[in-house]
Amino acid sequence: MFRFTAILAIVSLVPSIVTAQASLYGQCGGVGWTGATTCDSGSSCQEINSYYSQCLPGSTTVPTTPTTQPASASGTTTSSAPTSTATGAAGNPFTGYEIYLSPYYVAEVQAAVANITDSALQAKASKVANIPNFTWLDEVAKVPTLGTYLADADALAKSSGNEQLLQIVVYDLPDRDCAAAASNGEFSIANNGQANYFNYIDQIVAQIQKYPGVRVVAIIEPDSMANLVTNLSVAKCANAASTYKACVQYALEQLATVGVYMYLDAGHAGWLGWPANLSPAAQLFAQTYQAAGSSPFFRGLATNVANYNALTTTSPDPITQGDANYDELLYIQALSPLLIEQGFPAQFIVDQGRSGVQNIRSAWGDWCNVKGAGFGTQPTTNTGSSLIDAIAWIKPGGECDGTSDSSSLRYDPHCSLSDALQPAPEAGTWFQTYFEQLVSNANPAL
Repeated sequence: MFRFTAILAIVSLVPSIVTAQASLYGQCGGVGWTGATTCDSGSSCQEINSYYSQCLPGSTTVPTTPTTQPASASGTTTSSAPTSTATGAAGNPFTGYEIYLSPYYVAEVQAAVANITDSALQAKASKVANIPNFTWLDEVAKVPTLGTYLADADALAKSSGNEQLLQIVVYDLPDRDCAAAASNGEFSIANNGQANYFNYIDQIVAQIQKYPGVRVVAIIEPDSMANLVTNLSVAKCANAASTYKACVQYALEQLATVGVYMYLDAGHAGWLGWPANLSPAAQLFAQTYQAAGSSPFFRGLATNVANYNALTTTSPDPITQGDANYDELLYIQALSPLLIEQGFPAQFIVDQGRSGVQNIRSAWGDWCNVKGAGFGTQPTTNTGSSLIDAIAWIKPGGECDGTSDSSSLRYDPHCSLSDALQPAPEAGTWFQTYFEQLVSNANPAL
């Protein structure tokens, strides 16, 4: 997967573990906490939720006692998330809303356009800045920026009379991307990762709560649950399974309290679309839906995030041989009835941001900066299927998937394969050559 580079030099509020007194804004208690429970002078330990207490300015101390992390019968962590007071609207959450353009991505595209010397290519590239994309919250330091965007979207709605919808990706699990190396995250399960993640979610909720007039749609944790279907033979994934489930459940429950419409990542046709993977995937997703309270805000599943598969194709790519579900629509049509059987009437959102060109990969599992890719179908609710709410550009085109430098700490061998564009910079940094390729090969043309 990938990471964004930081937008601003924002000081992270992630708490640090200390052995004596916790510093201002440090963690001082909560379920499973074994560190300091008192705070430095001038601050006091205050409960944020049952999982997280924090040293905040002031003198009123809320006593905290470290406790053992409770677990449900299924092995997932239980949550004390409040019951949602928001009421989910029936129907497609995108209908009737104008999608807010991510200022971060707009700025990246504009900078890239300025570096293009070919006037025809430059004209095409400039159009990308006006195409909606998702803002990735891949580290806690970016959460305050979400508040800035929400405030801007709220002001825009009031001045224009057009209701605004802001798109985000929640992507900061501890031991993130357990089966890959290019996008390891900032939190570690062994180093208080679950509590840190809960705090990350709480901060997102706090920002969204301030702007109830802005609708928020979120993709929840790309690659996470799909790894629990197929990659439990990987030790890091097996060790992370219960934490992933606990964190995803917490995110789904808490974000529902402020009316966020959510689509949990469900891999893609070449991952979970194989017949042997469909039933286990459906079971896991349905269990997650039920564990999170079957909320109407848990709208469904996201597929093909940051991948290259076509929504529909009449000419299957040779690499898909053996899988009857060779495109995203076929995958969705195969998965949907299995979900419904288990009580999860999921709707879908499909990423087509880099799916404009097919038959360009050597293997279906090749995901890193694939050569010859182009921007695909632009975001729309005219999807051709009642199961699909929206076609979207979720992966920001031009952001690198991973570096081809084998000496890098976050190097993944997929980024040096023959079908990967090289040389490539670090994951999440801008890859100008790749962006220009996406523009040149866009289908439909820009």
